[in-house]
Amino acid sequence: MSNLSKYFLYLKKTVLGIGIILLGFYLVVRYRLYQDSNNPKNTRYVQYFCRKLCHVFNLDVKVHGQIPREPALWVSNHVSWLDIAVLGSGARVFFLAKAEIEKWPLLGKLAKSGGTLFIKRGSGDSVRIREQIADFLSQDIPVLFFPEATTTDGSKVKKIHGRILGAAIEAQKPVQICLICYVNQQGELDLVSPFIGNISFMQHVKNVVEMPQVTAHLMALPSISVEGHTVNTLTAVVQERMIEGLQQLQSEVLVKKLEQ
Repeated sequence: MSNLSKYFLYLKKTVLGIGIILLGFYLVVRYRLYQDSNNPKNTRYVQYFCRKLCHVFNLDVKVHGQIPREPALWVSNHVSWLDIAVLGSGARVFFLAKAEIEKWPLLGKLAKSGGTLFIKRGSGDSVRIREQIADFLSQDIPVLFFPEATTTDGSKVKKIHGRILGAAIEAQKPVQICLICYVNQQGELDLVSPFIGNISFMQHVKNVVEMPQVTAHLMALPSISVEGHTVNTLTAVVQERMIEGLQQLQSEVLVKKLEQ
């Protein structure tokens, strides 16, 4: 692709991206989502918005099996900021995000109005966040967070941090695992989608805009009952299931299986 073609593509995607952001604010105002941002019924608008985002970023989301609708605490492996659009397009959930995002121009306000919960990492707020999530789960409000607490290249699941899983135990709601695998047109693990290393957010957005279509495979595992679990035992089970589930998904969608 020539530099001129890349420029026009980037310009086109920028215009489309701005249009999607404006669409998000329209949904917030039109349906008054800001009045009750965490109403479970609002997830239908979050899902619609996320599907539009996937289109802008040339992501084809392929769902394997059925995505459950039962109230649960959702967890997923974390590869990129694109995960939000992918997961949100397939599942009707609200997201847990780092506090810095709330301060982002426009996007922060949009995320907050769309029901996103914000957490300050390392600030001692995890207990308060866990209690808040437990309260939401008790009201059948689905919440998703990334227990790895960082992004990866998508090949493996890192050690998960399970303190927030205590919210599911307190609310006596199951844990629902959903796994993502980004695959390029050669059937290999995509190397552009992961948001890792020292690359800036804007440079990564530019790379994503210019990349050929990528298929984001999404698979939900059977839910995990919290009955009889402590945070430690539940964390161990979630860790094991996520590792096994990602290996299974990769074996189904990658042309060349990754070395484990």
